[in-house]
Amino acid sequence: MAETQSSHHNHPLGLSSKEILADYRIGFMSRQASLIGRKEVLSGKAKFGIFGDGKEVAQLAMARAFKKGDWRSGYYRDQTFMLAIGALDIKKFFAQLYADADVSHDPSSAGRQMNSHFATRYIDENGQWRNQCMMKNSSADISPTAGQMSRSVGLAYASKIYRENKAIEDHLQFSNKGQEVSFVTIGNASTSEGVFWESLNAAGVLRVPLVIIVWDDGYGISVPNRYQTTKESISKILAGFQHSKDEPGVDIKTVKGWDYGALCATFADAAEAARKDHTPALIHVQDMTQPQGHSTSGSHERYKDGTRLQYETDADCLKKMREWMLAEGVCDAAKLAEIENSAIEEVKDLKAQAWQEFLAPIKNEQQEAANLIAKFGEVTTATYDHLTKAPTINRKVVQSALQKAVIETIGIQPAERQNLLTFLDEYIQKNARRYNTFLLSESSRSSIGVSQVHPTYDGDETVDGRQIIQKFFDKLLADDPRVFIIGEDVGKIGGVNSEFEGLNEKHGEIRVTDTGIREATILGQGIGAAIRGLRPIVDIQYLDYLLYCFQTLSDDLASLHYRTAGGQIAPVIIRTKGHRLEGIWHSGSPIGMILSGVRGVHVCVPRDMTQAAGMYRTLLQGDDPGLVIEVLNGYRRKEKLPTNLGEYNVPLGLPEVLRLGKDVTIVTYGACVQIAFEGAKILEACGVDAEIIDVQTLLPFDKHGVISTSLEKTGAILFLDEDVPGGATAFMMQNVLEHQRGYELLDAPPKTLSAQPHRPSYGTDGDYFSKPNAEDVFHAVYDLVREREPHRFPALRS
Repeated sequence: MAETQSSHHNHPLGLSSKEILADYRIGFMSRQASLIGRKEVLSGKAKFGIFGDGKEVAQLAMARAFKKGDWRSGYYRDQTFMLAIGALDIKKFFAQLYADADVSHDPSSAGRQMNSHFATRYIDENGQWRNQCMMKNSSADISPTAGQMSRSVGLAYASKIYRENKAIEDHLQFSNKGQEVSFVTIGNASTSEGVFWESLNAAGVLRVPLVIIVWDDGYGISVPNRYQTTKESISKILAGFQHSKDEPGVDIKTVKGWDYGALCATFADAAEAARKDHTPALIHVQDMTQPQGHSTSGSHERYKDGTRLQYETDADCLKKMREWMLAEGVCDAAKLAEIENSAIEEVKDLKAQAWQEFLAPIKNEQQEAANLIAKFGEVTTATYDHLTKAPTINRKVVQSALQKAVIETIGIQPAERQNLLTFLDEYIQKNARRYNTFLLSESSRSSIGVSQVHPTYDGDETVDGRQIIQKFFDKLLADDPRVFIIGEDVGKIGGVNSEFEGLNEKHGEIRVTDTGIREATILGQGIGAAIRGLRPIVDIQYLDYLLYCFQTLSDDLASLHYRTAGGQIAPVIIRTKGHRLEGIWHSGSPIGMILSGVRGVHVCVPRDMTQAAGMYRTLLQGDDPGLVIEVLNGYRRKEKLPTNLGEYNVPLGLPEVLRLGKDVTIVTYGACVQIAFEGAKILEACGVDAEIIDVQTLLPFDKHGVISTSLEKTGAILFLDEDVPGGATAFMMQNVLEHQRGYELLDAPPKTLSAQPHRPSYGTDGDYFSKPNAEDVFHAVYDLVREREPHRFPALRS
């Protein structure tokens, strides 16, 4: 683990003086952008700033090792790197700082993410994939510390898939025989997060081309390394991971953050080994500085003493690079001063352009609104003054003024008021487009657009449910070489429920692959590979284990398409199993939590394996991510075997009416469908005719009003599931009563029936008394219909 030192006799890597000076100019401009950016925040032009000052020289070296087709999975310090690879310019940097909603000004996020959160657009305006091998690629940043790590494993894993799966060698827009390297950057303090260790271990086990770069400036906001890391050094404590010829692992390297020559050599060596041999590496970049502190939220003078602050000045990487260039004769001081002065002026000019381009359309909107509001004279004078004299102009101010003017002018000047209303309605729609779009694919590749194809049957042959899933995945793997399946126990033993039996042996280990117990990076493998054009199915063994990867699922995957304003997708499918098993573990049904946390991911809740197979096929025809929650006790339940397995689709957002009835509508999903039928049988004996609807998918939920149509007939409704009270039943009720206006159709109070608020107890009795059962369904429905028609349904107790 020797420290690399630069040569004092030759330019690094054979670079010319011109190339070195070009690097320095980019680094210097980046520093000026940081300094000016902080002032823009403190002056009120921007809301918040977080910058990459102090990290410039190392990022210049990283950019030199980065090639077309490579991937970055980074965090909010990498502006210099993005500038150096040409994926960012100074004007776009400031546009993002100002939250410019024009995607041509801020292609990373169209103003949706705070500054220094970068992304390249590998999906075009029509929703089609661009050629990633012709781009220098950056997956979209997220703020949660170390959240970028799990995705980086998948980006590297895709190279392994493309190298080893000969059936997809011709996918040239995504890979050139698996030579692409995934670079992930992380701050020293964030290496304390569990997902960092999980990702590092996964990279070593998988042997994938992942280069992990730790920017170490000695602090995590105000907390120094002695509170963060054992021995105060991440590279020291990773010695056991060190790669060798006899024991493959991760190549651990250290280098100073101000040593341009050593940095160029270190990054070049690590990238070459990763590219050629798929040897992962970790580069610990030490002695970095943070001239402006963590962010604009505060000053680092609050927690750094005078000695440390002086060190920040003395060890500044740009200062050190400048001294080195002068000592090496790269150029003289006059030339450097000329470069620096021109760079300062250019940054100031581009900043001013970005501000004007951001402000100009809003000023036009402000003026149009003011002209309309002025027509009402004294009635709207205060609103007009507030709009035209606001110290800060933004779309909130404009729309708020329009709304106030509409309220103030109720009942007066109909013609002028109609113009005001029209402008307001159009403005609301435009802003909705700016800020509320692209949660899901809006292209022809939307999963929601997949039409229904019914399963067909020839005779009454029945098989275990797990065999339907096994046969479906077998056909899928044979038909689509982009598909692979990973997860705990899915390989050699074919899944704990035998649903993958024989598939590892038949299709090969690269297609059906065992993983370690590491849910966050199982999902990360899927996300990164899906970003690179593959169609992964990641298996999370049980529904409660979803919590291990929920941060990645919620913060990264679910928000990806939204936070890039349609510029990135990751159509990964997460497969898990849950619901009706007995006991505190593996039998929970935390659907309400899932629904609240994964908007942007389709949530499918099939009642059986036939339905599940159709949902997988639907999801695989679209570009949205999906979560499929199979019924855990359904693998041994007998089902009819479809003759067109792998050819039928279950559409998203289309409930299925399973039992017709006229007295009450029971709305449910998953394992509770069986419970609803058992309850309906008891009810039928007492003269109650229940209609049963399986929602099939919760996200999206009943896009066609199937449930309200049923409610129009029955006038009464019960929402049933095994989530906690107020969970998914409340979600379903709101959708039907509010969004579908089902409250207008009721002639009895709506009811919900869910599990108890605790985890289910173990054993048959624990299950019976913890979760809804057939008798519970009977009583809930009978009480409901009796309240409406007491003459028809006598009291159960006299």
